[in-house]
Amino acid sequence: MNPITQLTFWQEFLNLSTQSLLIVCAWMAFLWLIHLLIRNAAIVDAGWAFGIAFCAAFYAYSASGAFPRRWLLTIMVGIWGIRLGLHLLLNRIIGHPEEGRYVELRQKWGPSNIALKFLLFYQVQAVSCVLLSIPFLLSSLNRTAEFGILEKLAVLLWGIATSCVAIADMQLNRFKQNRANQGKVCREGLWAWSRHPNYFFEWLVWVSYALFALSSPWGFLGLISPALILHFVLNVTGIPPTEEQALRSKGDEYRKYQSEVSAFVPMPPKIQAEA
Repeated sequence: MNPITQLTFWQEFLNLSTQSLLIVCAWMAFLWLIHLLIRNAAIVDAGWAFGIAFCAAFYAYSASGAFPRRWLLTIMVGIWGIRLGLHLLLNRIIGHPEEGRYVELRQKWGPSNIALKFLLFYQVQAVSCVLLSIPFLLSSLNRTAEFGILEKLAVLLWGIATSCVAIADMQLNRFKQNRANQGKVCREGLWAWSRHPNYFFEWLVWVSYALFALSSPWGFLGLISPALILHFVLNVTGIPPTEEQALRSKGDEYRKYQSEVSAFVPMPPKIQAEA
């Protein structure tokens, strides 16, 4: 990439990322208003998934890269984002009480300026949408016509990981729909091998996006996405608050589950290995 092309590349990169940030910030502000009406902050999770899908579609429509690459990636991200967003809306938001981790946030933050604190929280999610969408933008700026081997491998990984996320969600929903399982720990299917198989395979989806971007100029920057997702899942908004809530609601049964089953990477449970 010569200096003139590099200048054009970074101008387009900054222009499109700034535009997407403004739009997604407005989207999150709208969802914040909705959350004030429905008293369920979890709507931000569905909005985040839809925001990621929007960024991919916006870059595909606006960027100057090769047409097939832009729209293939948009289809991949769109399937992932719309499926996740609808899953969250139908199974955790519409007709459901606010998730325990958001109830915990309300208690932690206190009543003072709670609405403004959630507005800031929603805007942070908007920023994360744009940061995590870096692989999509880099790929959408790639003008090479032919797909590389890394892109083909990424599509394969994406297909496997996306299917496993859907399977994990289906298994958990089926378990929860049985009233006899109320207050119990799901150990069905993938949940017998990992306490959070949905998080693990979601992370692999992001690995596939970064792998796809590696064939593009400056594609290594896309590695920031799976790195951030891994940090959030392991240390911030993923496993820690989910496990804290599970311990509050399921107690000793969940502690037993923790001692026997891997937290993240699927592997045979200890209880089976000892048998």
